Amino acid sequence: MLKIAFDPIYAHPLPEGHRFPMLKYELIPAQLLHEGVISQDNIFSPEPVDEEVILWTHDQSYWEQLRDLTLSPKEQRRIGFPLTARLVEREIRIAQGTIDGCHYAFEYGIAFNVAGGTHHAGSNWGEGFCMLNDQAIAANYLLKHGLAKSILIIDLDVHQGNGTAQIFEREQSVFTFSMHGANNFPYRKEKSDLDIPLPDGMTDTEFLAIVEETVPGLIKQQQPDFIFYLSGVDVLASDKLGKLNLSKEACKARDRFVLQQCKQAGVPVQVSMGGGYSPQIRDIVEAHCNTYRTAIDLYF
Repeated sequence: MLKIAFDPIYAHPLPEGHRFPMLKYELIPAQLLHEGVISQDNIFSPEPVDEEVILWTHDQSYWEQLRDLTLSPKEQRRIGFPLTARLVEREIRIAQGTIDGCHYAFEYGIAFNVAGGTHHAGSNWGEGFCMLNDQAIAANYLLKHGLAKSILIIDLDVHQGNGTAQIFEREQSVFTFSMHGANNFPYRKEKSDLDIPLPDGMTDTEFLAIVEETVPGLIKQQQPDFIFYLSGVDVLASDKLGKLNLSKEACKARDRFVLQQCKQAGVPVQVSMGGGYSPQIRDIVEAHCNTYRTAIDLYF
């Protein structure tokens, strides 16, 4: 059974005037339920993650300032959201949802978090709408509990996973791969184990050729026990922040190829949704829903 982490707080943590970026988190499960692709049995609501688990990834001083809402105005501007207790609760539930998804992935092969992909959060900073790095927290959870010895993070969001790269820069058990727009945010890049920067305007054929050339070799080389996949849809030509020129069909083909490789290798995979900023919300939701439809087709 496909298990999907979703809580209503994913969609409604912000005051009026800041909610558009969050609408997709409510609309994605609603659309999948409407189509009959999933049922309520597929959806679970995560609890808040334990503070101890957060501190395996994030510095104590940063976490305490985040928890206590004492980050400086400059640090809050870097995050991009006005800091509230409800927003922090959202982050800690997302992190637990990704951890729970790992357990479900071990059981069913794959699991999703409707939110997550908060890859700009580093060990001691928040940035780009990200405050706690859900997949990094979950990866460290797996390592601490001996559930995995070798982890591969495949980040195909249009923005570099700079926080993830920084968190694991000295961790040999986690291989970080980021394929992203060269001229896009964040403008100060960190060093992943493998970075593939892409030129503005890259099209379907070029993009898919790189994915197909790179992913199978990484899985063969790293022999991971677990894979995290960040499936951002800000690679779309319609995305106002993306700078690439991909169609929805290419985005879907990207997901199909990555998930096929995970399945063929017999490696469980947890998927977090990452970014999507097209002006029309229906374009964002449709592209994200294609990732779920593809997973169900491949695994179930």
